[in-house]
Amino acid sequence: MAKDLFSEQAAAYAKYRPHYPQELFDYILSFVPSRKRAWDCATGNGQSAVVLSRYFEEVEASDISEAQLSNAVQQPNIRYRISAAENTPYADDSFDLITIATAYHWLDGQAFFKEASRVGKEGCVVAAWAYHTLSCTDPVVNSIIQHFYTNITGPYWDPERRHIDEGYRTVVFDFDPLPPNTFHIKKEWTREEFKNYLLTWSSVQKYLKQHQRSPIPLIAGDLDAIWNDTEVRQFHFPVFLRMGQIHK
Repeated sequence: MAKDLFSEQAAAYAKYRPHYPQELFDYILSFVPSRKRAWDCATGNGQSAVVLSRYFEEVEASDISEAQLSNAVQQPNIRYRISAAENTPYADDSFDLITIATAYHWLDGQAFFKEASRVGKEGCVVAAWAYHTLSCTDPVVNSIIQHFYTNITGPYWDPERRHIDEGYRTVVFDFDPLPPNTFHIKKEWTREEFKNYLLTWSSVQKYLKQHQRSPIPLIAGDLDAIWNDTEVRQFHFPVFLRMGQIHK
């Protein structure tokens, strides 16, 4: 069953998490001829559901976090509901497309395959994607990111995080394979915006709970020394996509 690691920082998650590139959705949709209903599983704040709502008559968007859903953008053809990915209230053969954005590693792959196969139509496309750890055009900032990711917050990542590092190559994904692909997210942040993004990491939240203090100050001095208040830095997130189809 999926873990709820993001409820407490749901507002920050909605504000500071990067948005996925249009090229990702264009690629996925090129495999989906019918556009009646889509299910955005583990939707979080509905970021992907909103994009899908432009192409589908109806979008169902589910998540186990009520706090995340309370920050979701509303659209007339999106219905949000609290539900685990592996056990949903949806009818059999309901969907033309099922998406899981930066969340598949939290799911029970075998149980999700069974549920998706039930609610997806024959030929339904299942698309799961996520982004790797970010990098900066400034090599000094990059070294700070790597130190923070590996040495400071490394012990606080859940075991499932390894699936991100492995690009979903080792997850259970029993759908009939479709061609994978890679994409890129570009983001510009001030120093404080970057720090706020780091606060959305699940490892940072776990560190904070265990130590009753944030780990961000451990790198704040290094960042402050090379990055002034108003300067904007450029960041890059590699995005990987795994896709398959349901055949019954």
